[in-house]
Amino acid sequence: MTNFTLAELEQIVANRAAATDGSSYTASLIAKGQHKAAQKLGEEAVETVIAAMMQDEKAVISESADLLYHLMVVWKIAGVSLESVMQELDKRTSQTGLQEKAARKPE
Repeated sequence: MTNFTLAELEQIVANRAAATDGSSYTASLIAKGQHKAAQKLGEEAVETVIAAMMQDEKAVISESADLLYHLMVVWKIAGVSLESVMQELDKRTSQTGLQEKAARKPE
């Protein structure tokens, strides 16, 4: 099993985003703006779904890696950190989804 973490991926995206020599796909994608980065994220999400529906484990793994990378790029542009997302997940997992739904105020 690998010890690679999403925090390391976040740092790699940040480092590559700062590249100015034209060698970084990450920097070029960020330069195109959030619209393009979000479009790429959507494409990768669809490709992940298709791979899952085809029950192609290798493709699901590959497309999931692409999806996570592009998600990190979207977060970078938006100024969202992995830590903030993890805090939100922690908050949400303190109760079940059904408990959370029952506690909502009626609209």
